[in-house]
Amino acid sequence: MAFLDENYLITNAPGREIFAKIKNLPVIDPHNHADVKEIADNNCYSDAWRLFAATDHYVWEMLRKRDVPEEFITGNRSPKEKFLAMAKVFPEIAGNPVYEWIHLDLSRYFGVSELLSEKTGEKIWNAVNEKLATDAFRPQALLTGVLNVEAMSSTDDPIDLLEDHARVNAAVGRELLHPTWRPDKAMKIFAPAWRNYIAQLAKRFEMQIASFGDLIEAMRRSHDYFAEHGCLATDHGLEYAVGCDDSLENADAAFQKAMRGESLTRSEVDCFMGMFLGEVAALNAEKGWVTQLHLGAVRDVRRTLFDTLGPDSGGDVSNHYQDMLPALTSLLNRFDGKLKVVLYSLDPGHQPTLASVARAFGSNVRLGSAWWLNDTPIGMRRQLEYIGTVDVLSNFGGMVSDSRKLLSYGSRFEMFRRVLSDVLGGMVVRGQMPEETVFALARRMAYEGPKAFWSL
Repeated sequence: MAFLDENYLITNAPGREIFAKIKNLPVIDPHNHADVKEIADNNCYSDAWRLFAATDHYVWEMLRKRDVPEEFITGNRSPKEKFLAMAKVFPEIAGNPVYEWIHLDLSRYFGVSELLSEKTGEKIWNAVNEKLATDAFRPQALLTGVLNVEAMSSTDDPIDLLEDHARVNAAVGRELLHPTWRPDKAMKIFAPAWRNYIAQLAKRFEMQIASFGDLIEAMRRSHDYFAEHGCLATDHGLEYAVGCDDSLENADAAFQKAMRGESLTRSEVDCFMGMFLGEVAALNAEKGWVTQLHLGAVRDVRRTLFDTLGPDSGGDVSNHYQDMLPALTSLLNRFDGKLKVVLYSLDPGHQPTLASVARAFGSNVRLGSAWWLNDTPIGMRRQLEYIGTVDVLSNFGGMVSDSRKLLSYGSRFEMFRRVLSDVLGGMVVRGQMPEETVFALARRMAYEGPKAFWSL
């Protein structure tokens, strides 16, 4: 088996047959961090660094691990200098999926078969940039062409006007891009900027927000606006799960205290956030939206990164020591049978709890794809095998790119479909699944199931 050849990640004959049947299915990506304005503007990418690494935290972290100075990552060096600095150390990160993703991108979309290194960096830089200057590599052409994206959902703030989403869909002539409503800034009452955000909400919806009830009314107005613009899901990033079995009165007391600038106790924060989530879930249940819970990310633990670059710069980690169960079952019991929920776990140690919870609560509660630090061949394999053991593979929530760069809709989905094919093919080899069943299951997990569940 050669690097990234036709048998890449697939170790059995049934798996190769399965992949042949699903590799060209359209991409359904229910969760990503697409730069919607970039797609709407549809300008040619300026250079290879911009396309491959300028927005990719995965790449940044690997370069830091190989002691590339920050000026060549997020600093003021030119794009070419940054790309060549990446090329110089790139052979040293082999074994990490970043190495595979970028070589997949180079091979599949740019016809570059050479390995990225100090020796080849300038040649690859020139070859990629030559193609980026053509219309075929503009964002909209990539998405609707070689990346084969049928539907995708970005991640958006409740105060967003969503004008760029409309521009994209009008340009491509179909509903390619959906917004996703992510109210984290309103929910995270402990954040230093929370009061400023409440003021922005008030301005956006031309109302006074003087109580928890007012805040929920503003959320409803935003929720309705998003529904009018094609939204089908919400997303919530939570370090730990929060229950929704406290009282609205206590939530309002916490709101009032925070609006006065006073510090809140952990129980007050949890009360507010839990009741907020419960009210949002009620809105979702009314509209049939999917509620996504991204659980377990501890943000910005590396102080020097946060102090110099701010949030979302590559300083987030997982934490195994969190009890997800009581709060999660509080929410799921309140909306049992009425709310579609997808659970994502950052720490693989939480997977048994989430898998058994999904099993207990029926088809409306599903496990999302292996998330973030786990969206690797080994992480996806382990998760799929565990889902098949505890839950039901047919009810898998679907692969998501969770990506901030366009090419990931190709390379990450290819990696997932190859791992899926190998896992299912291995079950056929071991006599766990008949061949006449496996092809329909693979198609359902890779395309049909997510398309139906997310209403995309």
